[in-house]
Amino acid sequence: MAAKLLDAFSDRPTDSGLEEPVTLGFNPSSGNVYLCDQDGNCAMMNGKKLELWYSCPECGHEGFKEDMPHGDDNPECQQYLRDIEAIPDEAPDQ
Repeated sequence: MAAKLLDAFSDRPTDSGLEEPVTLGFNPSSGNVYLCDQDGNCAMMNGKKLELWYSCPECGHEGFKEDMPHGDDNPECQQYLRDIEAIPDEAPDQ
């Protein structure tokens, strides 16, 4: 798993959303292997693509961007989702 992460990062480092330097991490509880940058951003393999892993600061919901929509009744969660572009911005009043 680590080799796939490092290969994906070295092939397209700017597409990962991570800033260099990156470190390799391992969560023994989940078995997940990931890359992290100095700002605490983490990326993992989502299929064959290296993608950022998100964690909602309001409720702790985690996942890749497509897994993140949640908290329809929580305005703070919804704002975070707009900030990471997991859901569209609210339409302006007309």
